[in-house]
Amino acid sequence: MQETIRIIGIDPGLRRTGWGVIDTLGNSLRFVASGTVTSDGDMDLASRLCQLHDGLADVVHGYRPDEAAVEQTFVNKDAVATLKLGQARGIAMLVPARAGLPVSEYAPNAVKKAVIGVGHGEKQQIHMMLKILMPKAEFKGNDAADALAIAICHAHNRGGNRMRMAKLAV
Repeated sequence: MQETIRIIGIDPGLRRTGWGVIDTLGNSLRFVASGTVTSDGDMDLASRLCQLHDGLADVVHGYRPDEAAVEQTFVNKDAVATLKLGQARGIAMLVPARAGLPVSEYAPNAVKKAVIGVGHGEKQQIHMMLKILMPKAEFKGNDAADALAIAICHAHNRGGNRMRMAKLAV
């Protein structure tokens, strides 16, 4: 007998960290909620990371997901920006891990492929496919939409991830 699995997808960012929660039962997906946790750009880095941590912890506590998925960081030309994004990504992985959730990671191209069928695509294509896959989905902005896409990617790949983890445990 199958059970409903609640998944939170997280799109890490220092200014805005998007989150999206879905329920999956077999191949069916159901939108639960989405949003964005923001940090105050006028504050120091440590305070901004605390804001992201606390906001994301509230979301995890409120929606009680079973599993989490986080987008992997891409490296860009600005090393300082990449490092700051990595720190925000650390928060995005720490919060669900501290809540006892298994955390999976997905490359941006894998997320796009899972949602729109190809590894490269426009944000508008992701928005359109989210509405097709989950007609009741509501999201404000790209960060929340990307987080929902990450959750969908995990829903499509979670069985394979479980098998890989079981092999590692042997």
